Amino acid sequence: MFPVPKPQLTPNTYAYESEPMVKPTGFREYDARWLFGREINLMGVQALGMGLGTLLSELGRPREVVTGHDFRGYSASIKLALVSGLLAAGVKVTDIGLAVTPMAYFAQFDLDVPACAMVTASHNDNGWTGVKMGCNRPLTFGPEEMGRLKEIVLKAEFDLSGGGSYRFVEGFADRYIADLTNRAKFKKRIKAVVACGNGTAGAFAPRILQALGVEVMPLDVELDHTFPHYNPNPEDLAMLHAIRDEVLRTGADVGLGFDGDGDRCGVIDNEGDEIFADKVGVMLARDISSLTPGATFVVDVKSTGLFASDPVLRANGVKADYWKTGHSYIKRRVNELSAVAGFEKSGHYFFNAPIGRGYDDGMISAIAILDMLDRNPTKSMADLKNALPKTWSSPTMSPTCADEVKYGVVAKVVKRFEEIRARGELVAGQTITDLVTVNGVRVTTADGTWGLVRASSNTPQLVVVVESPVSETRMHEIFRAVDAVLRENPEVGPYNQTI
Repeated sequence: MFPVPKPQLTPNTYAYESEPMVKPTGFREYDARWLFGREINLMGVQALGMGLGTLLSELGRPREVVTGHDFRGYSASIKLALVSGLLAAGVKVTDIGLAVTPMAYFAQFDLDVPACAMVTASHNDNGWTGVKMGCNRPLTFGPEEMGRLKEIVLKAEFDLSGGGSYRFVEGFADRYIADLTNRAKFKKRIKAVVACGNGTAGAFAPRILQALGVEVMPLDVELDHTFPHYNPNPEDLAMLHAIRDEVLRTGADVGLGFDGDGDRCGVIDNEGDEIFADKVGVMLARDISSLTPGATFVVDVKSTGLFASDPVLRANGVKADYWKTGHSYIKRRVNELSAVAGFEKSGHYFFNAPIGRGYDDGMISAIAILDMLDRNPTKSMADLKNALPKTWSSPTMSPTCADEVKYGVVAKVVKRFEEIRARGELVAGQTITDLVTVNGVRVTTADGTWGLVRASSNTPQLVVVVESPVSETRMHEIFRAVDAVLRENPEVGPYNQTI
């Protein structure tokens, strides 16, 4: 009999060392995230492993899981606690060791293991941990699976039949790297700054790109789980500015920034300008649809309106499908529609064959970006960016909001904008022409300027994005209008960054 997890325990007590602690809010829409020590302890992680093994059986899936861990000071310990829970639930565990998240996804195919449980907190600050899970490759869990997993764990409804087994696959990174580099090198000579923020990708990205003929300018690729310079997050301005400075210093053709678990890649052009990931997606869609006319691309609601309005994409017969933000949602939608690719503003890209296997991999994204450069030998990254219609867009801004209340706040914001539209009132001086409420609320005004508010799926924050095809002034106006509605809710705190 395993104890029912407690939502909170006091460290340095007998209970903390003898009972599982699992804060319920750590179960997100499509993965799990906790502050280690404060919201989950090792016995809590063990309970998570038991719950995952039990869930696999409920879903009629084989109890076979591949696992790995990112580079944080405590991730290996958490993985071993997870493994002990999986073993107790009769799971056959395959451990690939230190890995980026897409390496675990690749292992599902390469080692023919049905499920994965990757220990990672992605780009979250040091102190966070989590697990990304799935059992139907290349898909990962969505709200239904995560909801049932939460119920199993918090009620300790475990099937502890035992009989699990463990194996470690030595040198698996070499198999992953070989899979990505077993192709022709780039014809164009490309010098690239490769920045990893001292996160896990530093062990792999430079080696992969060098094998493809790239002249790599390494930046913060040494593994250091304290993240001494900036968080490995290609949406973070501190990381983007560091890459910019190195691109300008070295005269590189492009800057590539990988997040903490290697499933995203950010881009700085040769002039030192950041290109938001949704705009890079438009550039890639232009390139890919020139080879595959009539292609379908899935994009999230945070992304630029150019996927629908860009004249080149329209001429190429592109179909743009706007869908819910979140790597699990977009991944599933790409799979359902057999889309060529899916793009998220956060930088998660999902490529189906022949480019990828449907999962998000920052290394594959980087290779696709460099292939685009390679197919345009006379053009720079800045040339390709500047060929897009001009829009003014914000980074992803994230005001704090507690997990316990954030969805309620978003519901009130949605209702408020619906009331404004129903009464014919103006937003930022114009009428509302469209409200998309598939994921939070995306408010579009008469001139095409829009603003989005949604709840973050994996942090105690909201998400705010604004864009205008008219002017920077209009972008600021819509931001002020959206923020004014947000500030009607005292639970909303300060932004991590603003415009």
